[in-house]
Parts: sequence; structure tokens; C-alpha cells
Amino acid sequence: MHSNARTTVHARRLIVTRHAAGWAPARIAEQLGISRTTVHKWLTRHRHEGDAGLADRSSRPHLSPRRTPPEVEQRILTTRRTTRRGPVHLSGLLGLPASTIGRVLRRHDEPPLSAIDPITGAPVRRRHSGLRYERPHPGDLLHIDVKKLGRVPVGGGWRMHGRSETVRGRGIGYDYLHVAVDDRTRLAYVEALPDERDPTCAGFLHRAVEWFHRRRVRVLRILTDNAKVYRVGTNWRAVCVALGIRRRFIKPGCPWTNGKAERFNRTLQTEFAYARAWTSNIDRLAALPAWVHDYNTRRAHSALGGRPPISRLAA
Repeated sequence: MHSNARTTVHARRLIVTRHAAGWAPARIAEQLGISRTTVHKWLTRHRHEGDAGLADRSSRPHLSPRRTPPEVEQRILTTRRTTRRGPVHLSGLLGLPASTIGRVLRRHDEPPLSAIDPITGAPVRRRHSGLRYERPHPGDLLHIDVKKLGRVPVGGGWRMHGRSETVRGRGIGYDYLHVAVDDRTRLAYVEALPDERDPTCAGFLHRAVEWFHRRRVRVLRILTDNAKVYRVGTNWRAVCVALGIRRRFIKPGCPWTNGKAERFNRTLQTEFAYARAWTSNIDRLAALPAWVHDYNTRRAHSALGGRPPISRLAA
């Protein structure tokens, strides 16, 4: 029953009872505060269907000639469960409107991506980020961060062999993925480096700015967390001064201020680092440049209306 219904099943039975007792439809309507048309509707239904005709009916139409065919719906569901991607990305894969895909997913009660594990598909709980913002021009602000990933042991780790075995990969160290994401375009530049010390970070920044410069983007400001290397690193400061870059820092205890880098790191984890079971660390590092290129030039980005980051640069 919808929230604005004037009658219940009890009221409809009362209409039938009083009409059988000799009440006129106009009097029944006045007494119950409804129209005479409504009274006649329920009397007619009871006459043709009995008490069953007084129950609520679904508002779903008898025919839906424009509804997505079942085979197409099944293809959408299969692709969603295989890739675990949203309607915008599925639209590019299947050649269907994202709005149609979204309706099909809701119709079949598919959980949102934020509520499932990106690898297993099992339900999880996630925290949602805050408000979205962006700078007006490319290069106005570059988000800088480092994502630390445990190295993959030769032959694969627990994702391939399971947790029941002896822990694999303990003590083999980490790869430090240095990330630079342009605030306006979401273009990303990534390098896998052996550490996050001052000379390493400074070298990364110099190469990142050069990479953006080749794409006609002049970096004016950078945003980082409050790590010591960014605050007082001698080499880091020297590169910023030499390139004329203004430094900004997030508010302590508020990592979401650097949200675009944090969001990119999550995408990098779910769609690259942990999207498959790697057999070696060398294989994973070798695949990183191609994945970043695909992210920049082909992957549909929901914040950009389903277009890749490179499209913002062309515009």
C-alpha cells in the first residue's frame, strides 16, 4: 500500500458490507471521506473477483515492450560480477547506456561496489569520502602521495596459495609507488621506487613535472601530507624552488584533503595490484606502466562523466 492511500483492505470490506446493507454509494463515500468513483471501483472489483479483488494490486504494467531483453540483462549481470565495475565502465564494455545498466543492477538488487570486496565479491563495509572539488586549470594543483605495496614472492603469495599455508613473502620488503595526480584532469604519473627518502622523492617530483610539461601542463602547486621528507627534505625543497612550485600540506589528521591521490591509490589497489594473483613481483612491476597508460587514456572515470582523464586535457 502506498503512503497516500485513502482506503485499506478493512475499509474496502466496509464499503461492500454497507452497500449490501442498503447504503447508497454516495452516503458510503461521504461517510468514509472518499469519492463515489472509488466506492464504485471497489464494489465492481468485489462483484467480479470476490474478497480477493479488495487486495492491493501491483502498479507494474502488464506489458513493458521497451524493457531490456532478459539475455541482455543476464549479460550485464555476468559482466558486473566478473569485472566488479560500475555502470559507467560497463557502458563502455557493453555498448549500452549507463542509465540502463544502473536500472538493471538495481532491479536485480546488485550491491554497490563500495559494499563488496573487489577481489572476492564478498560484502564489506567501507567509509565514504567527503565533498568533491577540482581546480579550474590543469597544473593548478598536483596531488602527491606514496603507496606502499608488499612485494610478491616468487611463485605467488597467499592470494594464489591461500592463507592456510606458511606465510609467503614475509621479509622480502616493499615497493613504494610514488603517485602524482593532477587535480583538474585526474591524469596520473606513477613510479615504483625502492624507498621514500628525500633524494628519491625529489627525483620523482622532477620527473613527474617533466612528464606533465611534455603534455603542456605547467605544475604550479603540489599538495602532500605532512611527512618529514615533504616538510624539511633538503632535496625536495630544492626541486620545488628550482621549478617555481608552491608547496601545500594537508591539515594534520585529515587525509581526505589529499583525496584525489588517496582515491587513485584505492583504484590502483583494486584494479591493478590486487586485481589478480601475480606470480612474481617482476611481473607486477612490468605491468604497471601499461595499466597507468590505460587509466589515463581509456578507463572511464565517473567524476569526468564516463570519459578518461586525457579527455580533460584535450578539452
